[in-house]
Amino acid sequence: MESFYQTSLNRYLRPCEISDEIALREVYEDAIRTCDKSLYSQKQIDAWSALAYLPGVLDKPLKYGRGWVSCVNNKIEAFGLKYPHDRLALLYCRGRSSRQGHATALLHQIEQDSLKDRPINLQTEASLFSYKLFLRHGWTIIAPQEIQIGGVDFSRYLMEKTLY
Repeated sequence: MESFYQTSLNRYLRPCEISDEIALREVYEDAIRTCDKSLYSQKQIDAWSALAYLPGVLDKPLKYGRGWVSCVNNKIEAFGLKYPHDRLALLYCRGRSSRQGHATALLHQIEQDSLKDRPINLQTEASLFSYKLFLRHGWTIIAPQEIQIGGVDFSRYLMEKTLY
């Protein structure tokens, strides 16, 4: 196993482990339930957060994905996973730890890991909440997307970044 990457006194990154699955699902749900309420209706939040525990929805990225968790005092506060190797499938942070650098640290670590496959074109689907983070870090919008989750309409952005 790779060593831990200390980002501050009580905060560190470590590789995701299969035993993290329940905690990652909890972070996923918390991130959605505590997101900026001006961007999503309660109906959207309920439909989206329900995906955390529905069989089949997150199973493959959580089981086969590669990524990192950001911990504070040994508690997982955020995580990022690639699945498959050229797609950032999940990047989520608990509301209480939002805007504290967790997502940025995870994004940088995942991009660094991806450099071994360079050149590589990473893609992701970014929410209305997260797409500005990606833009700040050199990602570009390929196209806006309209999707449905549980019969509820959502807008998001298909984004990419080429790493050399």
